[in-house]
Amino acid sequence: MINAIAIDDEPPALAVIENFCGKLDFLQLQKTFTKPNEALKYMRKFPVDLLFLDIQMPSLTGIEFYKSIQQDSTMVIFTTAHSEYAVEGFNLKAVDFLLKPYTFERFLQAVNRARDFSTSLNPAENTSAQYLFVRADYSLIKITIADILYIEGLDDYLKIYIQNQKTIVTRMTMKSILGKLPAAEFVRVHRSFIIPFKRIENVKNKSITLEGKEIPIGNSYEEDFHKLFRK
Repeated sequence: MINAIAIDDEPPALAVIENFCGKLDFLQLQKTFTKPNEALKYMRKFPVDLLFLDIQMPSLTGIEFYKSIQQDSTMVIFTTAHSEYAVEGFNLKAVDFLLKPYTFERFLQAVNRARDFSTSLNPAENTSAQYLFVRADYSLIKITIADILYIEGLDDYLKIYIQNQKTIVTRMTMKSILGKLPAAEFVRVHRSFIIPFKRIENVKNKSITLEGKEIPIGNSYEEDFHKLFRK
């Protein structure tokens, strides 16, 4: 169950969200607010998983509101009548951006993204997860874990190579993505490479061949890799 609140200075907009949430069994809209400061007070006592957050409000913008809270633990779906805020919204790692007026189908698409994203953030609670979500090109992209060929780290970015698909470039750390992958299936073999065990074709000296590509084994990862590989 995803617990949510909605914040919008226009009561009719909140009524739409209430109506749409009432049709879903995995989403609980706990409360609605027309004043952002009241929502902040509520969240200090009752943490929530998801915000439906209007951007243009007189006392405090939705962008300012979201910057003021603990973003790592609270997802946001921005709602606004102004499309020019979309880029800034996604830069704040928004799950989605609903442009008013929106249909129930579009709303459902957004909350399904939130549900999937929540699952990907808690792999320990979903050991059978078959996919993960990463943020790239101002959107959340769903990646089937079984299709990952290997992952390459480039400074603050990752390149995720995927079978029969375009390579995805995302701003993310190696440690962060490794935490989202099944520990029994993936291993870090170099400061710049994570690979899936099942795609290893050959191990020779300090290199691994998979899918026709040679991946180096870093000195600090060599011992741990060989222990896991022998198992």
